[in-house]
Amino acid sequence: MKNSRICMLALLLVATTIGCNVQTEPMAAFEPNLVHAMKYQIQEEIPMAEAARDTHWLAGQMFGTPDDPKLPEVITEDEELASIVAMDNLVKASGPADAEGRGLYRKHCVVCHGITGNGRGPTAAVQVPYPRDYRMGVFKFKSTPRGSKPAKDDFAKLIKHGIGGTAMVKIPELTDSDIDALVDYVIYLSWRGELERQAIDIAIFDGLLGEEGDRIINSDLGNRLKSNPSLRSELEALSEKDEDALTELDAQRLDAFEAYEEAWEYAEDYAVEIGESWLEAQDEVIEVPEPPADVPVAEDYADVLKLKSGEQAEAFLASVKRGQELFRGKVASCSKCHGETGMGDGQTNDYDDWTKDWTTRIGLKPEDRESLIPLLARGAFEPRNALPRNFAEGVFRGGASSEDLYLRITQGIEGSPMPAATFVEGQFEEDDVWHLINYIRSLQTVVPEPEAT
Repeated sequence: MKNSRICMLALLLVATTIGCNVQTEPMAAFEPNLVHAMKYQIQEEIPMAEAARDTHWLAGQMFGTPDDPKLPEVITEDEELASIVAMDNLVKASGPADAEGRGLYRKHCVVCHGITGNGRGPTAAVQVPYPRDYRMGVFKFKSTPRGSKPAKDDFAKLIKHGIGGTAMVKIPELTDSDIDALVDYVIYLSWRGELERQAIDIAIFDGLLGEEGDRIINSDLGNRLKSNPSLRSELEALSEKDEDALTELDAQRLDAFEAYEEAWEYAEDYAVEIGESWLEAQDEVIEVPEPPADVPVAEDYADVLKLKSGEQAEAFLASVKRGQELFRGKVASCSKCHGETGMGDGQTNDYDDWTKDWTTRIGLKPEDRESLIPLLARGAFEPRNALPRNFAEGVFRGGASSEDLYLRITQGIEGSPMPAATFVEGQFEEDDVWHLINYIRSLQTVVPEPEAT
């Protein structure tokens, strides 16, 4: 047991040391979302292998390959939607790691997040926490409300500075232009992955796969249409004929073609809907208010020490005391998860949404490993509890500024058990957030090491 722990720690040390800056060249192909399909096979008791194959084909037709990315025509033909990601950025971020002027994602990110953006890179399984799977379209650390996509600046900040307490470290050699390209590529991977998921979701919710032979989209016909352009003209000509004039075989061919065209249009609608959510996010950035004039707010560990003994010591200590009351109180209820003293030792048996998506949401218990075998065999990682932050460490993954902490408290952390704050007049109001921030800062006991210059 001791040796196995040492091995695991060694692997984690390697993953943390290399961060997202490893040159590797995995096979240049996106993986189908087999876990998403299998969860419905378990829940609905219907075969999903063909659905997984068809939706993977659909995503490929719309979004291209890791070496040759593209956007659906319905997106590129719309000026606003086409502005979400720049094709120049997709080219720069995609492709082999050693290709001149290309390969940023595979050079810096693929070892953790995987070539598909599914969080299954070569070192992902040993990392704590697991790298983000972009395909749900859900991101934890952002400046927009819960339920909204992040703004581009949110991604840029995380890429530029890294995420404390994780294997995602700062990569000094990245230029602003490089970061912009990686931001666009992450959005691209998320867009692609979310469309693949949504095509399956809607088919299940609408009961489209209940009948034997029903398909989300007929990828076999799609491939024939692609390889034989005259076939489309032939099938379109059949649609112009009187129904009574069609042979039985032609009627079947026409039905299959019309079903394919309808499925493609639905998929285009999904792509547009997802794109619109990314557009909306840019206008939903929350403006963090200034703290009250009589509340001195600590920005870091050094500030806490200064404020405790400086001219504002009385006001600061009063703020910390108020923050402690809120932290342990029933309304803010921070101690429920973070513990009475903020050591992260409160409720620790919950899971994040990436795990719940394929476990509790289909009636499976994350602790029941035997029931999870079909999903683990298709790429799901072993469930791990989402552990609350230990404030004694002074590490804040979503950013350590007072503005960052304000957003985490007021908006919660998307995809995690941490909810948005619920304000109650006279008991817990927005100005009280600054008291909570001061209290959380005051709990730090680990002295930060000076940054290397």
